[in-house]
Amino acid sequence: MATRRKSKQPPQQISTPPSRVLSDSWLYFALLVLIVLVYAQVRTFDFVSYDDPDYVTNNPVVKNGITLAGLRWALTSSFAGNWFPLTWFSHMLDYTLFGMNSGLHHLTSVLIHALTALVCFVVFAQMTGARWMSAMVAFLFALHPMHVESVAWIAERKDVLSALFEALTLWVYLKYSLRPTASRYISTLVVFCLGLMAKPMLVTVPLLLVLIDFWPLRRGLRLVEKLPFLALSLAVSVVTYVVHKDVGAAVSLELIPTSTRLANAVVSYWIYLYKALVPLHLAVFYPYPTSFSPLPTLAAALFLGLLTAACVWQATRRPYLLVGWLWYLISLLPVIGIIQVGSQAYADRYSYLPLMGIFVALVWTAADLLRTRPWAATTLANCVGVACLSLTWLQIQYWRNSISLYQHAIEVTTDNYVARYNLAAVDEARGDLSAAEGQLQETVRIRPFFVVARSAFGQVLAEEGKHDRAVEELKIAETLKPSDPDTHFRLGASLGALGRIEDAISEFSSGLRLRPDDIDAHYNLGLVQSQGNRFENAAREFKVVVDAKPADIGARYNLAIAFARTGHVDEAVAQLSEVLRQDPNVAEARNTLDDLKKMNLRQK
Repeated sequence: MATRRKSKQPPQQISTPPSRVLSDSWLYFALLVLIVLVYAQVRTFDFVSYDDPDYVTNNPVVKNGITLAGLRWALTSSFAGNWFPLTWFSHMLDYTLFGMNSGLHHLTSVLIHALTALVCFVVFAQMTGARWMSAMVAFLFALHPMHVESVAWIAERKDVLSALFEALTLWVYLKYSLRPTASRYISTLVVFCLGLMAKPMLVTVPLLLVLIDFWPLRRGLRLVEKLPFLALSLAVSVVTYVVHKDVGAAVSLELIPTSTRLANAVVSYWIYLYKALVPLHLAVFYPYPTSFSPLPTLAAALFLGLLTAACVWQATRRPYLLVGWLWYLISLLPVIGIIQVGSQAYADRYSYLPLMGIFVALVWTAADLLRTRPWAATTLANCVGVACLSLTWLQIQYWRNSISLYQHAIEVTTDNYVARYNLAAVDEARGDLSAAEGQLQETVRIRPFFVVARSAFGQVLAEEGKHDRAVEELKIAETLKPSDPDTHFRLGASLGALGRIEDAISEFSSGLRLRPDDIDAHYNLGLVQSQGNRFENAAREFKVVVDAKPADIGARYNLAIAFARTGHVDEAVAQLSEVLRQDPNVAEARNTLDDLKKMNLRQK
């Protein structure tokens, strides 16, 4: 009599008992030690000039530390094109504790990153009961080279902070799934809400909860209980979109049409996956392609489609494949470029949370395929571990300062105009005008319509005394964007240096119509007016400066000269006397004052 063959069912996953978690404490400690050893080098790293000024070094609210006014600002601000009050709180706290000690700001991010890795270890170990596989996933998350950008860049505190709250959300949700109570459900919602307040990218978490219900929790589809989570995600998505639109962070469809965005999204999904497997030539900025070839785009789309189909086909036997792959696809959706923010094609930091799904899929697949050959699994894990530690150690070093960061980006990418522009700004700030000129010249060659870079190029040429060339570049920038006041001001200064007074006055006046409260522009216009012997007009401009900045001795002295040249000797004497009261050592002011007093005596 034939016997009925039993269908092979995957084993039911159970939660790791607390005793096992405690017995694995040496694994957690080993992971923590590895993270600290590899990332400890950031203790000596600087702030970088890319976004760190907005978030910390030049942010007056953050530099006031923790204050009630600062907390109100964080809760309502759309500064930097996002709403993430919890991230602002963390920067304010860092400044309160550490001031401008960049190394300690860096170490805070490392600590948060390490905590996230440990929580991920606990969560996956308790959900699956697979300690070694969970340890490997946590290791890859903690020490993969692609994650260096999120950890070693102070401005990306929002990444590490939101990741911690995502991991905590999964942990609390796990507790809820084991014993559903109202308090545990509310706790999950609260932790998720805090994560959204760290970075809006967590809007996909409700879908991730659905995925882990499928595997490894095997709870079935429980969509109703996810509705409050989805409502929070929708609300934050709307707020984020409005903020991006209001501050001009979202790129219009005229600049990047929908077809181009879709092509870039498909290619980016492939690139992130490739770099996860071959993490080489990583850079802080990847330029958006000027065009997409149909063949690579179609090949990437076909690859993604076939991989998705394979994961669906294996969903019963290997559910971790489908969960890991969908985790990756879904988590990347907010930053894949359909709604384009910024000028990058893709970014390493965007993979910080999504790659967790890829790590799960790869680790569980490798363990499944090599379950009868433990020596091979151990060898593979050791090789991957050594590679990650080595490459991550090297990648971290590029974040030592702005120069090393931008130079590396230029070396490993093609036509990286943003890295060159930023490097030029650093060169200019440290007085290396020749190097800055070279970088900006290459920048405008790559992107002729990059107005900010062309205007900066003209400024550097002017600082070198090359005013004829400066005027040429600035006129091009002005034609490209007539509404940029800085270009008008820079062009006015170069025209004044060339003695073209009427043109210079016209440029300064145009710039001040666009930005009437620019005190430096009023001062420079006063100088040009004086150069053209228009002292009445010059006095008016210097008076604006003195009223706004009473301690500006230079403006007050020039105001005195303008008064004297227009016959207002008493007013000139009063201004010079105030200059000497503020600084008795200004010999030029004392000599001019003596001359005016003698002239008054002769007239009397």
